[in-house]
Amino acid sequence: MPPTAVPARAPAPSPIPSPVVVIGAGQAGLSVAYHLRRRGLVTGADVTVLDRDPSTGGAWQHRWEALRLGDAHRVHDLPGMDELGITFETAPRDRPARDVVAEYYRRFEDHFRIQVRRPVEVASVRRQRDGRLLVDSEDLAAPLTAKAVVAAVGTWGAPRQPEVPGTDLFRGVQITTAAYRSAADFAGLRVAVVGGGTSAIGFVRELADAGAAPLWFTRKPVRFLEADATLGEDLGRESVRLQDEAARAGQELPSIVSTTGIPLTPRIRKLRDRGLLERRPMFVRLVTDGVVEQDGHTTVVDAIIWAMGFRADLAPFAALGVDARDGVEVDRGCAVRVPGLFLAGYGPQASTVSANRGARRIARDVGAYLTDGQWPPPQPRRVGASESITRA
Repeated sequence: MPPTAVPARAPAPSPIPSPVVVIGAGQAGLSVAYHLRRRGLVTGADVTVLDRDPSTGGAWQHRWEALRLGDAHRVHDLPGMDELGITFETAPRDRPARDVVAEYYRRFEDHFRIQVRRPVEVASVRRQRDGRLLVDSEDLAAPLTAKAVVAAVGTWGAPRQPEVPGTDLFRGVQITTAAYRSAADFAGLRVAVVGGGTSAIGFVRELADAGAAPLWFTRKPVRFLEADATLGEDLGRESVRLQDEAARAGQELPSIVSTTGIPLTPRIRKLRDRGLLERRPMFVRLVTDGVVEQDGHTTVVDAIIWAMGFRADLAPFAALGVDARDGVEVDRGCAVRVPGLFLAGYGPQASTVSANRGARRIARDVGAYLTDGQWPPPQPRRVGASESITRA
């Protein structure tokens, strides 16, 4: 019999050049795209913006229906949003936050003609022999090759996983914050909520109001602080400082709540007064029907919500030696040891207000890197008071 012919493989598509690729169209990615546009770079030509989500809104589109603006951390306006006549300061509080943010982001993209290709799940970013970065995805007709890549990937896709013995033995429901949809799903159940941040506290409130019995566990005692504007500003500055310190040193980033504590807002004060914030020390292991607490007593629970925060979702950059669990050396948004890679919304840029400020700097540095190829891009020289005195 004649040998069976083996069909020839189709040649791999040639990479498409794009000077800059921005991965992610949430707060950080849209802010960077806006500032790149102001510097004369055009999205869709000079800049390709990719987003893995099906619609606008970044991670907000995945949050649960009951969450309202004001329930979580403040959402700051995108740069230039005032030109549209909209602001999150006066945004509706009676609609799901996910819908409001998605609507405002959609109007922002349309107004500033920021073309976003979605949904595009980036599989990998790796170095080519010519030094450029190759961005690959099954959702693209061909890979993209770029001199500069801005990772504005956020954290929603990388929730911190539990490191407690027995997670494979527990027969109840286990979910992370990213999988939470509605407190009604837990009505009538005893639920262990694990985490010391605002999301965990919000879950405790919603579960109690939905007829569940929440139990709140944290690794460390939670600091509740009297909330006022001055305190909020001071906490924000200290959090940014500690995040920046860790990023520059290439260390894993600390959680926001560990650096600030929880401001005692009227809503949280009411929860405490209702006796719902009786914090329990972290349990030591799980068994089939519950958790074993530090005193050896087994507490029966039906479900566990792991609300322990998130890491930067940097899995696509593994080929470049980048891993959020190990820490990444980042200075002013530049991955110091990976020429051409910028991290927007990472470390000190993690809050929405600092993401905006950091985006302006990153756009400036991207422009400088495209021009002269120096890495890290040189920082503009500032003349401070001490230098002025020296000159005098």
